Amino acid sequence: MRATDDTYRHKGLRRKLVETVRSKGITDENVLTALENIPRHFFLDSAFDEVAYEDKAFPIEAHQTISQPYTVAYQTQLLEIKKNDKVLEIGTGSAYQAAVLAELGAKVFTIERQKKLFDANKNFLWIKKYHNIKFFYGDGYEGLPTYAPFDKVIITAAAPIVPLKLIQQMKVGGMMVIPFGSGDVQVMKRLIKQADGSVKEEVYDRFSFVPMLQGKKD
Repeated sequence: MRATDDTYRHKGLRRKLVETVRSKGITDENVLTALENIPRHFFLDSAFDEVAYEDKAFPIEAHQTISQPYTVAYQTQLLEIKKNDKVLEIGTGSAYQAAVLAELGAKVFTIERQKKLFDANKNFLWIKKYHNIKFFYGDGYEGLPTYAPFDKVIITAAAPIVPLKLIQQMKVGGMMVIPFGSGDVQVMKRLIKQADGSVKEEVYDRFSFVPMLQGKKD
């Protein structure tokens, strides 16, 4: 069961979390403000209430995780979100990352392959305040060609390859942030689409994500 009360205590813990994330090198004040505004404990089972504001990943349904807040902030900062950016997110999970993007004013199109998680987010009343998030049940490798092109693409799982269809669905000059690699540790990359359809690649720090799988799971 999800928590629904956001107390002064929760808000104080959020402020501490933001300072922790800031101390690790996140400098985008808009991203930090978004983290402070979003009650992360709403995205977890109420059993996690005491630890929801630790800078850690936690398990959610379908053997998935809610990402560490620092990781969410890191990927979001690399995306350089501007108001009304059209963002494709691969791997909705708990919807915490989608909420951070929406809080920054992006139009978020988020795909989840696990039906159980997709349904859980459909019934998540608090998230409905963000009219700028659209949820889809589907295969992230296919993207959403109907809604393309996108300004930004964020992948929240370890991708063993760069999905070509997602590059094709980006605008020229658009960015993709992707944890790349098939081992236990991935390297965070930012890919910027060039006019000829190729990508300029930037390499950043190492992280550990659950794998990006193909297909849908009922």
